[in-house]
Amino acid sequence: MLSLIYSAAINGIEAEMVEVETYISAGLPVFSIVGLPDAAVKESRDRVAAAMKNSGFDFPVKKITVNLAPADIRKEGGIFDLPIALGILAANGRITNDKLKKFCAVGELSLDGKIRKVKGVLPISLSLPKNKIKDFIVPFANRQEAAVAGKVNVNSFKTLSEVAKFINGELDNEPYVYNVEDFDNFTETDYDFSEVKGQINAKRAVEIAVAGGHNVIMLGPPGAGKTMIAKRIPGIFPPMTFEEAVETTKIWSAAGRAFAGALIKQRAFRSPHHTSSAVALAGGGAYPKPGEVSLSHNGVLFLDEFAEFKRDALEVLRQPLEDKKITVSRAKNCFIFPASFMLVAAMNPCPCGNLGHREKECICNPYQIKKYQSRISGPLMDRIDIHVDVPALKFSELSALCGDSESSASIRKRVVKAREIQTARFAGSGIYANAQMQSKEIKKYCILDGDAYKTLAIAIEKLNFSARAYDKILKVSRTIADLGGSGVIKAGHIAEAVRYRFFDRD
Repeated sequence: MLSLIYSAAINGIEAEMVEVETYISAGLPVFSIVGLPDAAVKESRDRVAAAMKNSGFDFPVKKITVNLAPADIRKEGGIFDLPIALGILAANGRITNDKLKKFCAVGELSLDGKIRKVKGVLPISLSLPKNKIKDFIVPFANRQEAAVAGKVNVNSFKTLSEVAKFINGELDNEPYVYNVEDFDNFTETDYDFSEVKGQINAKRAVEIAVAGGHNVIMLGPPGAGKTMIAKRIPGIFPPMTFEEAVETTKIWSAAGRAFAGALIKQRAFRSPHHTSSAVALAGGGAYPKPGEVSLSHNGVLFLDEFAEFKRDALEVLRQPLEDKKITVSRAKNCFIFPASFMLVAAMNPCPCGNLGHREKECICNPYQIKKYQSRISGPLMDRIDIHVDVPALKFSELSALCGDSESSASIRKRVVKAREIQTARFAGSGIYANAQMQSKEIKKYCILDGDAYKTLAIAIEKLNFSARAYDKILKVSRTIADLGGSGVIKAGHIAEAVRYRFFDRD
């Protein structure tokens, strides 16, 4: 007898529907799975057989053939255990065959018949409406994630026997519903800017960077507070919208990363080690998975010891910094992963780290300093809007009370207000922050008064800034003006923006 049920395979971060066909015929007892399964899928034979027997079902001692179609899509993981078991039950006459084909099912089976949590449920749930499938069977632990997509009847169960009774009409089950109105995007962070002593200039630069979506690099000796400042940046971001939470959760779900609840509501803060490879940052592999630039989507990618990263690893950042996505090409397919993140980099000014230190002497010669700083290519540095110096703290600053510093909540209020101005300005254009402006938007929205124009002209002539640096100065100036509530860019805004381009100075 032949049975059919739907499941899905994750391809990159997208889901592709898979038809699970099961045929039981007379002959020697053989259980074969075809359709390009990986080792984990092939092992389903043992898990399914044990789960069925321990759930009170007889495992047919016949020839069983399971086909996962289409055959040219690779299937991986234990996600197909449940649909294979249901297909065998239907083909053996234990559950209603006619009802089975309207369901999409995913789930890994334990040997005692319990259904375990699997990855990629949200991408699958989002893909079901366009494939005209309304009923989704998922593990109980995945019910919240699956229901986020909406427009799908999410039926969640803990055991194989419960699913069989449900399909036979012997068990009532209310579909799990996620109410979008219950989405609470307020999250508390473990780090607060009130704990950062001194470094007023660096904290101001970070505020501007977050307000306008700008990338930032911090240069300073070890122990000056670069990492401490970076860890507190997510706490001054505007709260995530529901759409941003769904986008981020979809990527993490497809990558198999753990998260609590239905959605990821806190902005990502990814801090890969400086020994990370280009593939680890960009994503890839024989069967490409999202890398760090995609896992930090809608959040922060922090690269500490920036100059210590391999050259090829840093250069892969060029495309996502410009296009807010990254393309990973392979012989058989091309994958596009979202990568809209804020880059925060930190590096020492020289190999010993003491260049410019108030008390410690630098032991590096000019050639070593130049060689060290040149590890960051010009095109990559051009894509970083704000360069800020983070000097070593004085004793008076270290011994000061923590209460003299502004809290993250206070800074966040100004950032949110500036973002609201930008949202209204770019409404309907697909741009959400000043950093994304192109030449047309710069010309339209970066209006300078007379003094600002003169200040910019002097800076360009005296400091030999490039054309790209010119655009960056205007974008950062626009953000500074938004934080100050000014519709026109003034001389003070230009002067402050110029101060944040010290790597470009001749």
